[in-house]
Amino acid sequence: MLYAGIDHHTQTSHLTLIDEEGKVIKQKEIPSKRKALKEALAGYSEPIKATLEASYNWGKMYDWLDQVAEEVILAHPLKVRAIAEARIKNDRIDSWTLAHLLRADLIPEAYACSAEIRGIKRVLRQRMFLVRIQTMLKNRVQALLHQHDRERPNLTDLFGTTGRKWMSNLSLPDPDGQILSEDLVLLDVVQERIASTEGLIKKLSRGDQAVKWLRSIPGIGDFFSALIRNEVGDISRFRSPEKFVSYTGLIPSTYASGSKIYHGRITKQGNKYLRWAFIEAVTPAIRVSPELRSYYERIKGRKGTKDARVATARKLAELAWHVWTEERPYEMR
Repeated sequence: MLYAGIDHHTQTSHLTLIDEEGKVIKQKEIPSKRKALKEALAGYSEPIKATLEASYNWGKMYDWLDQVAEEVILAHPLKVRAIAEARIKNDRIDSWTLAHLLRADLIPEAYACSAEIRGIKRVLRQRMFLVRIQTMLKNRVQALLHQHDRERPNLTDLFGTTGRKWMSNLSLPDPDGQILSEDLVLLDVVQERIASTEGLIKKLSRGDQAVKWLRSIPGIGDFFSALIRNEVGDISRFRSPEKFVSYTGLIPSTYASGSKIYHGRITKQGNKYLRWAFIEAVTPAIRVSPELRSYYERIKGRKGTKDARVATARKLAELAWHVWTEERPYEMR
């Protein structure tokens, strides 16, 4: 068996190939292209096992390696650095370190989802990006309107049909009148793109049982169920709800010294998209579920709104693990 460590970057990558004894067979900088990688690993009679870190844009290099190597392992970048931190660091040393850790079976493995799942995740993240832009535009419009003394209609949603009609007919002195008009046009475009992604998400999720189970949880609708399902990929890699919640970064940080233990803010380590989804799902969840609303209010009374929101998000993550692993919909009490 030969062991290949790849330090991958957008333009060029560094490859180190070693044998069973750790002897370096090849060290070479190559263009980050499929053809260059195939040529660099061609001509060897022994099977090749390869690894690269789960850093930016790892997907295409992983897929290329999968075509030429017998096995490919995706390495967890933070844990690799914890194991093999070096005072002198460059691409050649990084690829050499990866190859030797792989030979010693010391690579801390990260989850490598399929190319198909990565494509769906890009669609879901695109929608998240568009929603953030929509929120920014709405905040800009609100801030602009506060600069002028205009009587507003009594509406729960200023950006609903009646509110939009009022803003379109509103006469503000320039340049604010022009800014308002441009922001409303841009908001229409963004909302149109959000609607188009929602149709695609429903199409991609059709027939997926995991999405169906997740959608049954209060607050987890069409979008969040698809996001959670595809960000997680394989729920069986989490042996308990605690492990899954830890992956979302919703657990409090812990500092222990002697006999004293301190709990701080949430770690925010793990999948930031899952963390965002569960926190955002709290508001609709407590609106429809008496059980979750009671839980939220109980925590809020003791620790405040922020802690109650995080605790309820953690509860939603635990529910997601249970319905998915038990393969059943959530039953509201």
